[in-house]
Amino acid sequence: MRRIGVLTSGGDGPGLNPCIRAVTRTAVGYGLEVIGIERGYAGLIDGEMIPLDARAVGGIVGKGGTILGTARAPEFETVKGQREALRNLNKHSIEGLVVIGGNGSLTGALALHRHGFPVVGVPATIDNDVPGTSMAIGVDTALNTILGAIDRIKDTASSHQRAFLVEVMGRDCGYLALMGGVAGGAEMVLIPEVETTLEEVAQGLLDAYIRGKSHCIVVVAEGYKPGTRAVVDYLNEHKEELGFEVRVTVLGHIQRGGSPSAFDRLLATQLGAAAVTELYNGHYGLMVGIRGHEIVTVSLEEMADSQVELDLDLYELARVMEK
Repeated sequence: MRRIGVLTSGGDGPGLNPCIRAVTRTAVGYGLEVIGIERGYAGLIDGEMIPLDARAVGGIVGKGGTILGTARAPEFETVKGQREALRNLNKHSIEGLVVIGGNGSLTGALALHRHGFPVVGVPATIDNDVPGTSMAIGVDTALNTILGAIDRIKDTASSHQRAFLVEVMGRDCGYLALMGGVAGGAEMVLIPEVETTLEEVAQGLLDAYIRGKSHCIVVVAEGYKPGTRAVVDYLNEHKEELGFEVRVTVLGHIQRGGSPSAFDRLLATQLGAAAVTELYNGHYGLMVGIRGHEIVTVSLEEMADSQVELDLDLYELARVMEK
């Protein structure tokens, strides 16, 4: 193997740049050329590629986002799109590929593997819902962003004796909401994995008021049903009974931005280097991840066939901490 490619795909998040840096410098250390593919699978289909070397990735370890860019690529889900991607990889003499991204991106890597192309995946998603790894790149920084917001909101909520709904990302997975709620001392956590009625939410606010609390913080995953808007409307309808005025803060994409934490920089560096080492040693069709303190590998097939289940023991812990 003489030349490899690297791309970032799907949603962005802190830690992608340190991973690109690690992939590039590890490859250079093995005597390999590196090609950066811009805009993920969309750029792979369109042939948008740039050479990378040790100097090209200098100074990016602390930068958020991705220097290669990212995009959604519905066309890549088709056989035609995948064949066009393979054509461009062969056209540019790329013999192996590192794909950095979440479930959708790694499923795309599996598609290339099934076509016989050497590929290794690196999990990077703030939702932390990739099977086979205990932590994905970007999660720690996003969680700390959420904690900073909760701490600040708690200050103003206490000053005005208000309840705040803090909506965080997590369309299908409540990991960020649950962890943010536990670590941030929230009075209630609403996640997709646990059914909580509007009446139960209202009762939670009333209980906090009766206990003499000066505020009530409710962390809501965006995927919680019936949704943040429905909660707000219901609570406003019953505001005279609850004791608290209700306000909403939607954190949105600030969770994806910012300089990666020390943990994310280290994790991204370890996983990026491990991905290249696997490629160099002829091990393909897998994803590198971390379990405990150990870097591990799992087949892309196994990753695609598995599903992450949120640890509901932590949800019970959150309930205890709400008292």
